[in-house]
Amino acid sequence: MNSEEILTLASGIVQSWDWATEISRPNPKQLDVKVNVLQELVPIVVGLRVKRLGYLSAIVCLDGGPETNDMEVLYHFCPGDAIIALRVHVPRDGGTLPSLCEVVPGAEVFERELREMFGIEITGLHTPDRLYLPDDWPAGVYPMRKDFDPKMLSPRP
Repeated sequence: MNSEEILTLASGIVQSWDWATEISRPNPKQLDVKVNVLQELVPIVVGLRVKRLGYLSAIVCLDGGPETNDMEVLYHFCPGDAIIALRVHVPRDGGTLPSLCEVVPGAEVFERELREMFGIEITGLHTPDRLYLPDDWPAGVYPMRKDFDPKMLSPRP
């Protein structure tokens, strides 16, 4: 299948959740899917996986800053040279997402990073251990958030 056929098939899958999603094509080889109903994220991913529409290449977070109380999490699936981006908005404070690791085992590393660096809680995470930060890192301090200030950390011995 070429990129257009892949993205057309992906659009068809996602449009079956038309009440829960908004779709756009920002460029010819990209499909953006805004997931408006969080409970539909995992079923949409299952639909993409059943049709073998790419691998999960990344999960990234965009922090809107404390003034917006909003973060956007993007799940990038790459079938060939196309990109399918699932976009989910969560609040900065108390944001929670379901884990994809039952469907995409490789998602767990990305999800642990979201939890550790941005403070987004991931329900169903198999291993909640830290990836990057030391065990004595202060609770509630997330180094990838826009309002992070390294001065807030006490000096280490």
